[in-house]
Amino acid sequence: MRGGGLLVAGTTSDAGKSVVTAGICRWLVRQGIKVAPFKGQNMSLNSFVTREGAEIGRAQAMQAQAARVEPTALMNPVLLKPGSDRSSQVVLMGKPVGELSARGYHGGRQKELFEPVLACLEELRSTYDAVICEGAGSPAEINLRRTDIVNMGIARAARLPVVVVGDIDRGGVFAQFFGTTALLAPEDQELIAGYLVNKFRGDVTLLEPGLDMLHGLTGRRTFGVLPYAHGLGIDEEDGLRVSLRGAVRESVVAPPVGEDVLRVAVCAVPLMSNFTDVDALAAEPGVVVRFVDRAEELVDADLVVVPGTRGTVRALAWLRERGLADALVRRAAEGRPVLGICGGFQVLGEHIEDEVESKAGAVDGLGLLPVRVRFAPGKTLARPVGEALGERVEGYEIHHGVADVRGGEPFLDGCRVGAVWGTHWHGSLESDGFRRAFLREVAAAAGRRFVPAPDTSFGALREEQLDRLGDLIEEHADTDALLRLIEQGPPKGLPFVPPGAP
Repeated sequence: MRGGGLLVAGTTSDAGKSVVTAGICRWLVRQGIKVAPFKGQNMSLNSFVTREGAEIGRAQAMQAQAARVEPTALMNPVLLKPGSDRSSQVVLMGKPVGELSARGYHGGRQKELFEPVLACLEELRSTYDAVICEGAGSPAEINLRRTDIVNMGIARAARLPVVVVGDIDRGGVFAQFFGTTALLAPEDQELIAGYLVNKFRGDVTLLEPGLDMLHGLTGRRTFGVLPYAHGLGIDEEDGLRVSLRGAVRESVVAPPVGEDVLRVAVCAVPLMSNFTDVDALAAEPGVVVRFVDRAEELVDADLVVVPGTRGTVRALAWLRERGLADALVRRAAEGRPVLGICGGFQVLGEHIEDEVESKAGAVDGLGLLPVRVRFAPGKTLARPVGEALGERVEGYEIHHGVADVRGGEPFLDGCRVGAVWGTHWHGSLESDGFRRAFLREVAAAAGRRFVPAPDTSFGALREEQLDRLGDLIEEHADTDALLRLIEQGPPKGLPFVPPGAP
């Protein structure tokens, strides 16, 4: 087999497209099939830097790991990074090419990107046995169909069979499946092979009459019913899967090795990016990670993390408006731990000069670190390797802000003053030895008798999660039928479901 393909679409955002795509990739590679993920256009503030220095969505990097291949820009040629409710930075083939309003993007620029996106898909199909594509939002967003380059537009151009995923935990999944199909043009409907139910709880036999009726109404089968799976903690794309003040992801609760737990509060700043940085902390037994948005929630925290953001100046204003800035200053004066990552690092500095991101000009930072930041038009995209606290550290950088560090102790190209640390490096906490050393420092500064587990491997935990996704597909989906779709394309003779596209 060479050049097989499948598009995993969804009835809604967050229906489970990303994890189903990853699960299919992991299942296929376990069958000895050389597979790659693909998403033509992604909107996300959760991004990653490939080894060639290209910025892509973290979901596609995770899917590449599921497929056991190195992520490249081909797998996510267009990345949109929102900077407000109405505009996004456009990243093409891993490099920023400008800022566009939603109307400007859908009004013309998106159509210009269709040929490069299709070329990337065809290059992957010429290299791999199979390419599993992920859609975006819903294929039945009829207001955007004319300029679509990620759902039915790419499926029709590449003649890809489409499986539509629906989240039954939210309710209404039968109406979603039927409505999604019935709002598509006949040429698009020809590619809708069937459905996949996600996040089902209970006795599947109770669902079967509905699936039979859906088949009767649409002429399309359901390829599987995936059960609700707790504790996956896989990288998200569209936003936080947890509400504010909720525990990060669905982390498995493990008892602490020492006598105390360690409480981590993450400031949920506007336009928060790469919040996955704290996943490695949440994976540690005895570490409790929560997102917070009120000053009083920092009082009992042993560590406060100010994460990355696509709007540094906006985040700084938000911290001040909510009293969180004053709380951070008090923490620093008391010698209580604070970690700033990327935009969070910039916030902790003395001064920000921004004529690029917010165009706010000169803005005072919180003054907790001797750092001055100037925003440059060009974006730094890097995969640094270094050492901190006597341990090897790997990370990645995605930022316009250039830091001029004027004092403190060196720390991952940033600095440390007392119990306040700052760095532009994302992903550093995934380095196991460094994470344990950092947590020991935090526990000492916080006066906690917390001891990091000696054997927690974040990489191994991620592999276990990806294997669980592969298991879900293998055990609860009709894999023989999925493989036929991938190899042979859309089934012939699928009926038209009226009314079709308006």
